[in-house]
Amino acid sequence: MDGLSRRKMLLAGGALGAVGALSAASPASARSVWTWSPSGSVAGAGAGVDPEWVWDDEADRLIASVIDRGDVAKVNEGLHAWTRNDQAPPAGLPQDVREFMDAARRLPSWADRDKLERAAKFNESRGFYLNVLNGIGGGMLSTAIPREARSVYYSKGGADMEDRVAKTSILGFAVGDLDAYRDGGDCAVQAVKTRMVHAAVRHLLPQSPAWTQVSGGQKIPISQADILVTWHSLATYAMQKLLEWKVPVTSAESEAYLHVWQVTAHMLGVRDEYIPATWDAANAQSKQVLDPILTSTKEGVELTDILLGQLAEQTSPGGVDRPLVNALARYLVGDRVADMDGIPPEPFWHRTIETVWPKLVAFREGLIKLPLVPPLAWTVDEAARQYILLFLTKGQGTELTIPDTNRPSAR
Repeated sequence: MDGLSRRKMLLAGGALGAVGALSAASPASARSVWTWSPSGSVAGAGAGVDPEWVWDDEADRLIASVIDRGDVAKVNEGLHAWTRNDQAPPAGLPQDVREFMDAARRLPSWADRDKLERAAKFNESRGFYLNVLNGIGGGMLSTAIPREARSVYYSKGGADMEDRVAKTSILGFAVGDLDAYRDGGDCAVQAVKTRMVHAAVRHLLPQSPAWTQVSGGQKIPISQADILVTWHSLATYAMQKLLEWKVPVTSAESEAYLHVWQVTAHMLGVRDEYIPATWDAANAQSKQVLDPILTSTKEGVELTDILLGQLAEQTSPGGVDRPLVNALARYLVGDRVADMDGIPPEPFWHRTIETVWPKLVAFREGLIKLPLVPPLAWTVDEAARQYILLFLTKGQGTELTIPDTNRPSAR
């Protein structure tokens, strides 16, 4: 066993008792016992080890070395020039980094090109819904995920949330792009870059006294379980909402949308034995890893306020104010999560959205005629459009880079 893996096992073993004690007393640390069977995964089998104690040894060894030997600037310069799925890693990168990137950018053997193409077309045809769900909805869920909120807050990106939001949007929009996993697309590239950033955060955050005080006993952040939690706050949540809104989705489209996220999970370094093979398996896993851990933290509430404030600031010139922004967010995630995030109730706009959103969906799907859509619906529609524009715009010219330090005030 290599040194890093051995160190992680020792840390994990020492933390097991502490986490067990904390989970009974602290909702932020609460999680169910891992019972999800690997027979429901794309691998169809596996050791059944709790992903809470599994990280990404290959990426972690590499990026820890890159940071410790002072190569971060050099690697980030090379990452700047790496933009296409079919592009080999730039020659100027250190050899070990190039070898890792070249292997990591390859799609899994089980990737189905036909399904990926179908998913790209589905993302294009349902882009409005998916961008709203993965942007506002997924964003609000992420701030109610204690570990995610705290990892973001205390890492380098937490000091500049505008830049952090822009970088977060890069992978999401790459997944939804028509060229996502085509040769000319960049989804594989962005997934590998994200995997490297995760490894850097795993190396750096344990050195932050501020993070260790609120980590709930977790010694190393962004475990495979944490990535699965985030995955469900995007893919599984979005499909559940599409069905709830009665958006027509064929079985082939549903299967394809799951597949593009399955491939993306693999590209992020998640072991195949943890990646759900079906939506039934995904929903079951989500109930185990996502639902029990949602709660309020001061970091999550602050991040929520920043995120919604950015949206209101962006959209207010067009007549969209903060109460509408709050109400739209609350409608997307429900009262329970909205309360966790500190989103104030906006009774007028909430009632309005509950009334007009189903009509907007029905109109978009050709199920009702334009005269049946209330005038206020277009104000809500514009708020959603401005949100998408905000993140598309902020993502332009922004790049994923490996951090070399934590949040300045939390080092």
